Amino acid sequence: MTEYSSRTALITGASRGLGLALSRRLATEGWTLIIDARGTEALESARAELAELTRVVAIPGDVTDEEHRRALAGAVHEAGGLDALVNNASILGPSPQPELLDYPLDVLEEVYRANTVAPLALVQAVGEDLKPGARILNVTSDAGVEPYPGWGGYGSSKAALEHLSAILAAENPSLRVYRVDPGDMQTQMHREAFPGEDISDRPLPDESVPGLLELLTGDLPSGRYEARALVQTNKG
Repeated sequence: MTEYSSRTALITGASRGLGLALSRRLATEGWTLIIDARGTEALESARAELAELTRVVAIPGDVTDEEHRRALAGAVHEAGGLDALVNNASILGPSPQPELLDYPLDVLEEVYRANTVAPLALVQAVGEDLKPGARILNVTSDAGVEPYPGWGGYGSSKAALEHLSAILAAENPSLRVYRVDPGDMQTQMHREAFPGEDISDRPLPDESVPGLLELLTGDLPSGRYEARALVQTNKG
């Protein structure tokens, strides 16, 4: 009989890339998983795979939608509370990305709703069911701290998420609030960011998972971390 952990995680954007890689790792350790993604078919495929290892609730939808967030919060409540919320879902914006002087403002608003507002909205939605010492992982990017030309929309949305996370941590010392940069990866978003380019030299998302796991299970204080640097530090 499978032994399940008493820990529960909600992971957004879990049908592929980093979200799926982390879900696979937590599933092997028996975490109960609540996962979402916009693509119904891909999410069901992920659910079926993960359900071979652990208990999984999969709810398709967009984190920018309030009704969808309520559904996720309901699943969290039914699961008995949350040990970890991983705000992984995000959007890139136009591909190729325009410079800021040419950036469509309606699209910029969509990027901010997905990458900055929705993570906070989801924290608010599940707030009453966060267990003591719960971990909140807001997945960010080096584009949120470095001014890369052409990354003004996505990068500034992640910069806002960075500061939002820092303030959330300052206001809630009983929680662990992490803003974590997973590094460049071979993902669909990175392919969209560099259309026509070969990104096969980028690491697979699996290489960032050990660092995320350290944040979820270790004793690190709230703050900003680079996922792969965490693993290198621990090895050192």
